Amino acid sequence: MKIKTKLNLGIGLLFSLIVLLALFSIKQINLLSTASENILKDNKETLGYTRNMLKALSEIDQNQEETLNTFEVYLLKQKSNITEVDENELTEELSKNFNILKKNPSDENAMSKLRVVLFEIMNINLQAIESKNIFAKETAHRSIILISTMSLFCFIIALILFLKLPGNISNPIKELINSIKKIASNDYTQRVNFEGHNELGELAVSFNTMASKLEEYNKSNVAKVLTEKKITETIINKIHYPIIGFDTSKKINLVNDEFLKVSGLSHVTLVGANILEIASENDLISQIIIDGSNNKSISSNNDPNTRIHLKMHGKDIYYEKEIQEISLANQDDTKDHLMGYVVILKNVTKYMELDLAKTNFIATVSHELKTPVSAIKFSLQLLENEKTGVLNQEQHELIKSCEEDTNNLLKIISELLNLAQVETGNIQLNILPVNLNDILQFAINTNKMAANQKNIVFDIDFPSDLPKVIADKEKTAWVLTNIISNAIRYSDENSKITISASNIENKVRLVIKDFGRGIESRYISRLFDRYFTVPGTKKEGSGLGLAISKDFIEAQGGEIYVESELGIGSTFSIVLNCKDYLT
Repeated sequence: MKIKTKLNLGIGLLFSLIVLLALFSIKQINLLSTASENILKDNKETLGYTRNMLKALSEIDQNQEETLNTFEVYLLKQKSNITEVDENELTEELSKNFNILKKNPSDENAMSKLRVVLFEIMNINLQAIESKNIFAKETAHRSIILISTMSLFCFIIALILFLKLPGNISNPIKELINSIKKIASNDYTQRVNFEGHNELGELAVSFNTMASKLEEYNKSNVAKVLTEKKITETIINKIHYPIIGFDTSKKINLVNDEFLKVSGLSHVTLVGANILEIASENDLISQIIIDGSNNKSISSNNDPNTRIHLKMHGKDIYYEKEIQEISLANQDDTKDHLMGYVVILKNVTKYMELDLAKTNFIATVSHELKTPVSAIKFSLQLLENEKTGVLNQEQHELIKSCEEDTNNLLKIISELLNLAQVETGNIQLNILPVNLNDILQFAINTNKMAANQKNIVFDIDFPSDLPKVIADKEKTAWVLTNIISNAIRYSDENSKITISASNIENKVRLVIKDFGRGIESRYISRLFDRYFTVPGTKKEGSGLGLAISKDFIEAQGGEIYVESELGIGSTFSIVLNCKDYLT
């Protein structure tokens, strides 16, 4: 039976019973009203007439004519109000005796008969009143029973509807909702068991069909996923790079055989474990989750400073970690959501060894070259001395050219030596409180000849109360000399270079600004990279000066950065500590 039909029948039946109960109650109340009306009206009037007629008979001796008239008036009323059995015969006899008394008012026999008849009429009406009262009581009692019975029946029907009908509708819906929730939780074995030919039965059939299809699809999909997972695991295990993957909750869900071999851990130990918990016991995993700032966090910004160093079988092994974010977009959302990370470790031990050999070679060769080049420079200076002989103009020019080449060669050798120091991590610092103005004047004097050749002036704003900085005097002087040299090189003739200093929160900031051609914004981020020179500029250096400057300044706990705009110029800022950053 359809739910709509059930509702219509149930509510219709209840409505019909209520209407029937109302009609029956009206009928019973009408009967009671009629019975009460009969008791109060007909019999009451008859008793009144007979009482007045008896009164008239008792007063007949005082005024016969008036009394007889009064009697006759009430006799006529009584004739028109006959309601009970035998009352008509008694009224006729009363009328006959009255006619006799009317002819002879002193006839005691007639008067006696009138009284007897009147009492009989009164008695009949009194009995009728009692009978009607009993009938009214019986009618009222019967009405109460019938109305109560019907009310109880209606209540039982309403109670049955109240208890059964909502449950018949809501229980299947609740069962369906629970099954839908389990389906949503990937439990595709759920089925709903209510049957019938109503809408819910049709819904159950449709739901069970849907669940069955989903179960079939899930089984095929799971099999497909397992197959793809097996293929992926096989491919990953064939890769000779150690690989580990984990989700955003840091739960490890992927490792390959190469990673197990390097970490010394088992597949059972790693898969399903929290990587942070494993990191506290394993050096390799601990280094994987440490970023460049020594914080335990994962970032896809691969930083070469986070290179992993392991000791294996008494040998130094180096890995570079490459972190890939795994993101996935929902069907109803175009935005990618981070699902986890995959970390790939590339063995760079061979390259590190080659790099170390290169650094040692550069340091050795540079050191060995410095002495003969310095000797060549000294010899050139001796040749310029007139004591060794007078040179013609062409010879002077040749010696000047040789001196320039020798100076450039010495500068390159010095930079290579500094680079070797930086790459080996053996930067020797002599940190002391120094006067920054003295260092600046040294750098300016070193570059004064080059500035004079291009007619470039220095505009210096140096506060007199500037505190001393905590720095390595020699290396800071080298940095300032290099930056001022670059500013002169890339400035136009007859221009200026502004140099200013200011005190900011226990630090001193030195700003060197030129008004040359400037640098395109796309090259600024690479300006401190080794061997990098801005395309389109005259290549006069090795591309190491700014890279070494950055390493020297940062080794002292300072900062160096550049701002530039093409066609306007460049501004280099150096920030040094006024208090010892090592303390």
